[in-house]
Amino acid sequence: MTDISQNNMIETINLTHTYMKGTPLEHVGLKQTSITVKEGECIAIIGHTGSGKSTLIQHFNGLISPQEGEVIIDGQSLADKKINIKELRQKVGIVFQNPEDQIFESIVGDDIAYGPFKSGLPLKEVRERVKWAMTVVGLDFEIMKDRQTFALSGGQKRKVALAGILALKPRVLVLDEPTAGLDPRSSKEILEKIQMLNKEEKLTIVFVSHNMEEVAFLADRVYVMSEGTVALSGTPTEIFTNRKQLQNYHVGTPDTVKLLYQLAERGYDVRTDAFSIELASMEVEKILEEC
Repeated sequence: MTDISQNNMIETINLTHTYMKGTPLEHVGLKQTSITVKEGECIAIIGHTGSGKSTLIQHFNGLISPQEGEVIIDGQSLADKKINIKELRQKVGIVFQNPEDQIFESIVGDDIAYGPFKSGLPLKEVRERVKWAMTVVGLDFEIMKDRQTFALSGGQKRKVALAGILALKPRVLVLDEPTAGLDPRSSKEILEKIQMLNKEEKLTIVFVSHNMEEVAFLADRVYVMSEGTVALSGTPTEIFTNRKQLQNYHVGTPDTVKLLYQLAERGYDVRTDAFSIELASMEVEKILEEC
């Protein structure tokens, strides 16, 4: 058994997964993929479509079982025959890209209560968890608990799906494209909730995204996937200031980085690693003051 550091929440070691193995449609989804997520981190997984991101995160709570290599969650290998998959899925909650895939009940409160209720918790605790989870994601308990789920907006459905996972009190929250299809206001609200859960509630966060602005805003570290394996890893600063490498792997950069590089190419003295909106604005203001 692999020796695991005590503060590693997730570790994959040489993880390989082949879809439809042994058939003419055989396709390698992951090959020799190794990542580490420490407790309390916020990790982004990025890469072009088909690079293996979704296949990777589905291993984190046993939706996909390891074929080759190893997956260790909070010190326990998924290869351990004694592992309790039900407990694993309470510990590692996944919110998928389409919230409709996770909303089962017709009433908001009932849907958020589904997981805790099926876990056998007392009704009083279920209600307390539902109220807490709704408050955390920004849904008014008294106003929203009896709403029909089919009548919700896209942003509200995303919040209900997130609240349903949070009501299980997971230690790790995994999100697949958390703001896909949302308007700018709803996207901002969701991102702020995710950041709060990481910083204040101390949840370990792993998220997949094609939106480099939200990666820059949220992530402590970034893994760049390509052809089923990790091509690059590092802090957002290390990743986004390596434009040539990102181009090689068909990954974009935040708009602020593009702007700063354009200014630098025109001879302006700017920090190309100032990719947050606040820092980039300061660099632009500095130029304007000198003009």
